Amino acid sequence: MSPATESPGRGRRAVILVSGGLDSTTVLAMALRQGYECYTLSFDYGQRHRAELVAASRVSAAAGDVQHKVVTLNLDSIGGSALTDPEIAVPEEATTGIPVTYVPARNTVFLSIALGWAEVLEARDIFIGVNAVDYSGYPDCRPDYIAAFEEMANLATRAGVEGHRLTIHTPLMHLSKAEIIAAGIAHDVDYSLTVSCYQATDQGLACGRCDACRLRRDGFLQAGVPDPTRYRP
Repeated sequence: MSPATESPGRGRRAVILVSGGLDSTTVLAMALRQGYECYTLSFDYGQRHRAELVAASRVSAAAGDVQHKVVTLNLDSIGGSALTDPEIAVPEEATTGIPVTYVPARNTVFLSIALGWAEVLEARDIFIGVNAVDYSGYPDCRPDYIAAFEEMANLATRAGVEGHRLTIHTPLMHLSKAEIIAAGIAHDVDYSLTVSCYQATDQGLACGRCDACRLRRDGFLQAGVPDPTRYRP
């Protein structure tokens, strides 16, 4: 394999959406391994807890990103999700359909801000850890959605109009949680730094009962990898 194939991003800037969770941390490791100069982006959007923001900063620093930025939004002002409205309980049993933990338009808002920062940085690549296998039924995690956003991004920006096409990278799109964990281990990811729980404590302790916890726990089990998650007593 040629060096160019091994490091397609060498010398290129990329914006990486980092939540502090397992998936986005794996994506960051993948982008770094490909040689990208990584600028990590997180959002304080009115979510239930700040443990994931602490984790996002922690994993970004550990990975050696160029810059970590936190953008403040107020998605809690419109509510509509168990992650932004404390009056809506986080489900602890498996559900069907689109769950109440879906945050309306979240990925569209996040990707739009990532797109703006990418233009400022003259970056042509955005990485996001969406997944169409273990994705909890969220509509903005599907391949068709990503393709549509990428097309819009190249129509809506000066960079796109001037021929500097932007690409949305979704390396986890078709992987199971176990496969994502295996890929992360191969990229030396320390998953003890991450927080996935929808209702983690301020110290980052996971509930072990929500959908995110179940997917994460099952993923480690199926991957045959010890689960480093710190759970509440």
